[in-house]
Amino acid sequence: MTSAERVDRLVRAADPARPEVIGSLGGVKQSLLEEIMSEPMVERVVEVPRRRLRVRRFAGVVTAAAVLVSVVPASIVLRGSSEGGGVSPIVSADAQVVYPPVAMAVAERNPRLLIDRPGWVVSTVSEFEEDHGSIAFRRGGRELEMTWYPATGYADRYADRRHVGPAKSVRVDDWPAEVFQYLSGDFSVLSRPRDGMFVEMRTSEGWSRKDLDRVLADIVRVDARTWLAALPAEMMRPVGERAAEVLVGVPLPPGFDVAALDDISVRDGYHFGVGVTSRVGCGWIAEWQRARASGDEAAVRRAADALHGSHGWRVLRDMDAAGDWPEVFWEYADEVAAGTLPAGYVQGWDCR
Repeated sequence: MTSAERVDRLVRAADPARPEVIGSLGGVKQSLLEEIMSEPMVERVVEVPRRRLRVRRFAGVVTAAAVLVSVVPASIVLRGSSEGGGVSPIVSADAQVVYPPVAMAVAERNPRLLIDRPGWVVSTVSEFEEDHGSIAFRRGGRELEMTWYPATGYADRYADRRHVGPAKSVRVDDWPAEVFQYLSGDFSVLSRPRDGMFVEMRTSEGWSRKDLDRVLADIVRVDARTWLAALPAEMMRPVGERAAEVLVGVPLPPGFDVAALDDISVRDGYHFGVGVTSRVGCGWIAEWQRARASGDEAAVRRAADALHGSHGWRVLRDMDAAGDWPEVFWEYADEVAAGTLPAGYVQGWDCR
C-alpha cells in the first residue's frame, strides 16, 4: 500500500460517507447513482451511509471529533431542574457578556435551535460558519446533531433523503419539517427553509420514533445571545489564549499569524486543535517548497525536521487517543520529511 493510499484509508475512516457536510456530495451521489443503474431490474432502497456523530469534517479537513472541553447544559437558560416540571420562561443571556464578533455574526444568521429540556448538553461544535455549522447535543447515551445550511441546498438534500424512505411531516418550534427513518433505525429531520437557512437533525442509533417526537417537541428557537450562552464557554475565549495553549512545544513556520486563526476560533477543543495544527502544517509545507525552489538546503531541513517532529507535539499526542486527525497529519508530515510533496495535502489540511 502506498503512502497516498494509506492517507486515503485514514480519510475514509475519519469521515465515513459524509463529504456532503460542506456541500460536496458529488462523488458520493455519482457512486450511488452508478450502483443503482448497474442493477436496473432490482428494486432497491438506497440508504445514504450513516456517519458516526463523533466524526466531523471541519472546513475541508477530515477529523474525528471527541469532546476534550467542558460542556454547558443547553437547558441552563431555559428550564428548571425538574424533568417533570413545567416550562419556565426563557431567560435571555447576560447583557454584559461580550461575545466575539465572529460568534455574534454566526448566531444572528443561523436558526439558533436549542433543546429546551434539562439534561441535554452541547457536546460538540465542529463547524461554525454563517452559512454552515454543526452542533451536537447529548443526553446520556443519545445524541442529536443539528447542522444548518443555506436554503439553496434544501431541494437537493430533500431529494437525497427521499432515497431513505417516505417523508413524514412533523413540526419543530411550530415550523414544518419532514422525518426520514434509516434502515439502521436512526432518523433525519429536515426543517423547511426559513430566513434563508434550513436545518438537518440527525440522531444517533437506538432512538424510537416516540423518543424523537418527545425531543422535537422540546426544541425551541431563541435569540442570538441566549443561543451563544448555551455553548461551551471555552469556545468564547480569545483566540490568542486558546492558540497559545495548543501551540506549546510546536515550532511555527516563518510568518505564522495567530491572529489569522479568528475564523476557526469558535470550535470545541478537538476541532480547534485540528484547525490550528493544520494551519501550522500548511505553513511548514509552504516553507519547504519555497526553500527547495530557492536551493536553501538549511531551510529545507528545518521544515522537514519540524514536520517530522510533529510526532512529539503534545497537542497531537493528546488528540490521538480521541480521534484520527493526528494520524492523518503524521502521514502527510512524514512524506514531506522523506522528501516527497504529498498528493492531496491541500484538501486534507485545508491549506489556503
